Amino acid sequence: MEESFHYLLMASQSVLHKRLLANLRDTGLTIGQPKVLEYLAGHDGASQIEIARACHIEAATLTSVLNRMEEKALIERRTLHGNRRTFYIFLTPQGAELANQVIRMFEQLEAEAFAGVTAQQRESFLAVLEQVYHNLAERNG
Repeated sequence: MEESFHYLLMASQSVLHKRLLANLRDTGLTIGQPKVLEYLAGHDGASQIEIARACHIEAATLTSVLNRMEEKALIERRTLHGNRRTFYIFLTPQGAELANQVIRMFEQLEAEAFAGVTAQQRESFLAVLEQVYHNLAERNG
C-alpha cells in the first residue's frame, strides 16, 4: 500500500464509508444519508443551506438526498415564521431512531479505527487532521 498522505486519507475514508453502508445495509440508507441524519440529530430544524455546508454536500445533491429521505418518511420539510422561501428539515420519529442507529455505528467504527491507539496519540492525530482540514478549506475559499 502506498503511504502518501492523500492515498491514506482517501483509502481510509473509502473503507470507513463502505463499512458504514455495509453495516447499515438493512436500513436502506444510501450515500449521503447517514451524515445528514447524524447532523440533524444534533441540529433538528436546520435549513438546507446549513445542512449542505456542514455535510460538505452540493446544494443540488442535497436536494436529491433529502427527496429520497422524505420519500422514506425519515425527514419532513417545513417553513417557519411565515418564510415560504426557506425550508427547514426535521427528523420524523422514524428518522430520529435511524439517526441514533447511525450515530452508534459511527461510534463503533471509530472505536475500531482507533484500536491500539493511545488517547494521547488519538488526540494528537485529530488535532493534526483538523489543522490539515482548515489549511485546505481556507484555500478552497
